[in-house]
Amino acid sequence: MGRWIEVISEDGYRLPAWEATPDKPARGAIVVIQEIFGVNSHIRSIADGFAADGYHAIAPALFDRVQPGFERGYDDEDIKAGRALAQKAGVDDVMRDLAATVKVASGAGAGGAGAGSDAAPGAAGRVGIVGYCWGGTMSWVAAARVQGLACAVVYYGGNIASFVGEQPKCHVLCHFGKRDRTPSPEQARSVLQAHPSAAGHFYDAGHGFNCDQRASYDAPASALARQRTLEFFAKHVG
Repeated sequence: MGRWIEVISEDGYRLPAWEATPDKPARGAIVVIQEIFGVNSHIRSIADGFAADGYHAIAPALFDRVQPGFERGYDDEDIKAGRALAQKAGVDDVMRDLAATVKVASGAGAGGAGAGSDAAPGAAGRVGIVGYCWGGTMSWVAAARVQGLACAVVYYGGNIASFVGEQPKCHVLCHFGKRDRTPSPEQARSVLQAHPSAAGHFYDAGHGFNCDQRASYDAPASALARQRTLEFFAKHVG
């Protein structure tokens, strides 16, 4: 269902991205933001899943500027390596690359300055964004800084409290774990209290509860969060 394409950012940087397309006209488009482990098999499966639900999904490799081809699993060494790259990845560059990906996803960048020549025609229409872990924080920031988004979904953005001052310009839905420490429930609630327009749900789970490749995976929480996410995308994207 999926394949690698190339997205060209506004500064000319070419980054790989995993693209998954539905087998019928797309309902809209979803940009998927990775965890600290790169666009690994889990993130690719998420994009494939959104394509199966009728969306044009693209997951850009946002660590590529720092370490091309980075892809890891979930053991302690992988976590250490991923955290190191997350600290090196500049937020401005990440937002620049997400903006280019949104253009490709919408169709506005296909074949133009925002997309590689091998990119498939984008899904004309609305674009949503969803991020997990580090990507959850970046999804929150993108809601404030990236143009062209209809909505954003945040899964347990570990550093989201550091960006509480960002002002989302689109609809936002957040998923948090009651037993998470990054962010803690208190940190998550402080962000939601500062932004009453953002919807938030808390699950009896820890960090990474959506990832079926991690020990912290919680099937009921993952299923409920995905149901809510799909309902949110159906309302705001298509």
